[in-house]
Amino acid sequence: MYDRLTKSDIKKMEDEIEYRKLTLRHELLEDVKETRAHGDLSENFEYHAAKRAKNKNESRIRYLERMVRTAEVIEDDSADDEVGMNNLVTVLFEDDGSEETYKIVTSIRSDSLNNLITIESPLGKALMKHKVGDRVQVNVNDSVSYYVTIKNIENNKDDSEDKISSY
Repeated sequence: MYDRLTKSDIKKMEDEIEYRKLTLRHELLEDVKETRAHGDLSENFEYHAAKRAKNKNESRIRYLERMVRTAEVIEDDSADDEVGMNNLVTVLFEDDGSEETYKIVTSIRSDSLNNLITIESPLGKALMKHKVGDRVQVNVNDSVSYYVTIKNIENNKDDSEDKISSY
């Protein structure tokens, strides 16, 4: 499994790894030591909660390191008037006449509830490299498809406000 990530995604992951290793790991280890001193470990809820938090941090570090190690780095080579990474795209759904605005992001940042769609999603994949006014067919699967028309594209190459989702 190779995730397609931008250099910015990888940088944010590396920053989180560094924070978790240098700061958070030490704090969580101190919490475990402190709660261990409170007595009987079999009935010490604080100790078990501290161990769980420490283990969750270690798991997150391993996950992020694996993501960085196996990532396929992608570049946005779209023109300024084409749909590309981190663009806000307003589309008209021909089925019902409704309009929606989406931001095209990598899979690590996807959040469909906040209209952040991934470049691997059917809609994201279909919109890439198209221009305002283009009628685009979105293939959901072999038997289901629909059409959208691109109404507006806002270039937003800055992805600094987007968070990397945690599992």
